[in-house]
Amino acid sequence: MYKHVFIDLDDTLWDFHANARESLIEVFEQRKLEKYFDDFDHFFQIYAKRNLELWELYGKGEVSKDYLQLERFRHPLVQVGVNNDELAEQIGTQFLDILPTKTILIPHAIELLEYLSPKYPLTIVSNGFVEVQYRKLRATNLEHYFSHVVLSEAAGALKPDKRIFEYALSLNNATAAETIMIGDSYEADIIGAQNAGIDQIFLDLGHSKDKEIKTTFQINGLEEILSIL
Repeated sequence: MYKHVFIDLDDTLWDFHANARESLIEVFEQRKLEKYFDDFDHFFQIYAKRNLELWELYGKGEVSKDYLQLERFRHPLVQVGVNNDELAEQIGTQFLDILPTKTILIPHAIELLEYLSPKYPLTIVSNGFVEVQYRKLRATNLEHYFSHVVLSEAAGALKPDKRIFEYALSLNNATAAETIMIGDSYEADIIGAQNAGIDQIFLDLGHSKDKEIKTTFQINGLEEILSIL
């Protein structure tokens, strides 16, 4: 039925939450941020909430990439009485330098790619930043599985905008009817694919509680895809 498979990267294949936490611990220790925060968890709790809000705004096109990168670290500092944009910028730069070197994957990611890649042309469709996403793929040795890597900056549109999916379809010379999208974000991946007329596999990692889910397939682990495709 399907001839092409689109896959999200962050938290679908590459464990963003785990890798980000590891990276932030390194930054926290190297920058000696314990002099401002009670401990790392205090810092991380403030950061994580604001970072999620900012990514949602970025996905809607309401804030810029530069604003997101600064504000997610400026905000925690301001919450503890530190108004220092230069420090926030330095933390952000260091974080983005460390983050793509991390290699924790979602369970069964390699198994899935080994299974899918001989059967379908695979395409990454991600809202992530170009300079970061390619480094992640190379660090984890995932790049060779994919025929194309479609990033929002290159496509000129962010998921759930259908234009990023249409851009990916055009690169593959594919139709929506013969394509399926795999992703963990209901708002970005699933609704975005629906906007483009593409079937979806929703990897539900528990982030979408209390939401009404409408999707072609819903799974709780990547290994379940082997019985779908």
